[in-house]
Amino acid sequence: MHFEFDIEAGDFSKVGYASSQLKKIMKQLVGDHKIVKRVVVALYEAEVNVVAHAYSGKVIIDINTDKIEIKVNDKGPGIPDIQLAMQEGYSTASEQVREMGFGAGMGLANIKNNTDEFYIKSEVGVGTSLTIIANLITE
Repeated sequence: MHFEFDIEAGDFSKVGYASSQLKKIMKQLVGDHKIVKRVVVALYEAEVNVVAHAYSGKVIIDINTDKIEIKVNDKGPGIPDIQLAMQEGYSTASEQVREMGFGAGMGLANIKNNTDEFYIKSEVGVGTSLTIIANLITE
């Protein structure tokens, strides 16, 4: 199965739309609710990052029988220091974003902690690409 969603920068009223749609789909396909929760949390965090930091973004979801792969690509300022950005509590969110309850600096760490594989690439002045992979079959 293949799905795509656009993310509009700065539109916090629509943040979580892709993760909400994915949750509905996964509930029908995946028996383990813990896997569903992990994947939905990871995607939600990625959506928040795009809305808070980028100019635009796209979510691409591919669900197979054994895994789900999510790509989140944005056009934006990029991340100059990925290691620093991965640290829990580190945030470059604006004061306005923090006042709305976002920007605690847990996004990338939560994405990594809720997935089986996590890859990030970023180029300053161009944007950031995440690949999130979760196994659907537990052993």
